[in-house]
Amino acid sequence: MTRSELIDHLADKTYLAKAEVKRVVDGVFDAIIDAATRGEEIAINNFGKFAVRRSAARDGRNPRTGEITPIKASTRLTFKPGKAVKDRLNP
Repeated sequence: MTRSELIDHLADKTYLAKAEVKRVVDGVFDAIIDAATRGEEIAINNFGKFAVRRSAARDGRNPRTGEITPIKASTRLTFKPGKAVKDRLNP
């Protein structure tokens, strides 16, 4: 599902104008991104948790040549589904 498909779906479900739904969806995404940039965990009841994970710099190996290559440290956003989501995915 794309962002615009999500907006269309929510507009049909809520009978709100697409422009209003777009502002709400953008606001939710902005709030999640803002909290993640502060390193906070975002927990949404009955949905799941977004958490920031950091991986340290390390050495990797090119499987084709066997050459050792440095891999930079990185930060990523992970998602762990809540029980309600798991139950719907695995009835």
